[in-house]
Amino acid sequence: MDYALLLGPHGNHSRQQQLYLGLRAAILDGRLAGGTRLPASRELAGELRIARNAVVYAYEQLASEGLVHASARGTVVAPLNRPGQLQPAAHTAAQQLSQRGGAFRTPFAEPEPASAFTPGVPALGDFPLARWQKRLARAWRSADAATIGYGPAAGEPALREAIASHLRSTRGVRCDTAQLFITDGTQHGLDLCARLFADAGNTAWVENPGYHGALNAWRTAQLEVRGIAVDEHGLRPLAADWQQHPPRLIYVTPSHQYPLGSVLSLERRLQLIADARAHGTLIIEDDYDSEFRRDGPPLPAMQGLEADAPVVYLGTFSKTLFPALRIGFMIVPAALVVQVEAALAQCQPRGRQIEQRALAGFIRDGEFLAHLRRMRKLYSERRDAMLAAIHRHFGELAEVCGGSSGIHLAIRIPVRIPDSLISQQARTAGLIARPLSAYRIGNEPDSASNGFILGYAQVPADEMDGQITMLAQLVREHAAGKQQTPDIPTTG
Repeated sequence: MDYALLLGPHGNHSRQQQLYLGLRAAILDGRLAGGTRLPASRELAGELRIARNAVVYAYEQLASEGLVHASARGTVVAPLNRPGQLQPAAHTAAQQLSQRGGAFRTPFAEPEPASAFTPGVPALGDFPLARWQKRLARAWRSADAATIGYGPAAGEPALREAIASHLRSTRGVRCDTAQLFITDGTQHGLDLCARLFADAGNTAWVENPGYHGALNAWRTAQLEVRGIAVDEHGLRPLAADWQQHPPRLIYVTPSHQYPLGSVLSLERRLQLIADARAHGTLIIEDDYDSEFRRDGPPLPAMQGLEADAPVVYLGTFSKTLFPALRIGFMIVPAALVVQVEAALAQCQPRGRQIEQRALAGFIRDGEFLAHLRRMRKLYSERRDAMLAAIHRHFGELAEVCGGSSGIHLAIRIPVRIPDSLISQQARTAGLIARPLSAYRIGNEPDSASNGFILGYAQVPADEMDGQITMLAQLVREHAAGKQQTPDIPTTG
């Protein structure tokens, strides 16, 4: 064997460590079979032009692991009693996800960069990073031994109180601090809801078209998922839905429906609460993009419309501040507080007390509201620029949905034009135009779910026209029959 091959590459390891790792790998993978005599330490050191001590070290390490042993013949590779080859069926089973893991829906080929028109990503370049760094530094200066421990399962008390106070004054939420629990974001909150409030086989509703995160949470918890249609006034369950498929959980985005952007009307909010009470259902209210409403003040949350409403309220700072913060919250009905707190004590990830204390001060001292005011103005300018560009370049080929809230809007295009194919072509041009059809629950073609979700937070107003022009050109080419349209598989 050419032992020089064993010396690299092994990163930044020393020569003796490289030799040890190389010999170990060769023994374990069978290149050095049991019974093979290794060269004497002095001989191998001369061959490799390394210190003899390096060879001695490698042999001693291998001996301590039982991979070599000393004999009258010198240092010999120990025979390894390898188990018999796995049966093909058993080997295949070991390489598969569970049924829960296999239920994840993956409509997008790869993580998307924060470029035009990636939805759900705020204007990160406009975040006051220097102020946030000062907040973190201040939190670290005041830290003690308890701060760097695991921390309470419910979250940092100062942050829970700051969020609860903010929501009571700005969103009309009815809650005590005890009802609010810190999470790692909305997706974490959804996973907790699926585990804590439903059993496998229970029925759960999602909006159709709707948010993949809720669909994944329900499916991986082995719930029976039903897609409920939405229109310009939000979720629209029928009497037959309640009679034939009464749900244990309902996921709804009433302030800014994802992805179509409609706002759930007050009449439907109250009816949904009444029906949920009658059927023993919990409403999971994702108050998505509620802070960025432009046609008047933000609508009050469903959770606060009635006392003791059967609503679990979820929120996050990923859109209002920045995604990497990974801090969200969950407000549960008062009757569930003790049980939820006991459950979270067993399964809730803990820590990040410094970030939570920094965020508490950021909210308490008014910096959070000041940032929201700046972002509302910025996003209004970018939304208006996008709307003007869409009307100018798409004309009759696009119908705008939403736009009164949030940091994205949706456009519908004629069903004969394949949104999935155009989305793929747009990606090659550096545009992220997620197809509406990917958010459809079920495989039936639907003219209401053919188009694109276009995030505008990351695109400066003066660049909007040029970006929309490229997307519109692709749509117009297909509308005119200038591009061949292959079969595009639907997702469901």
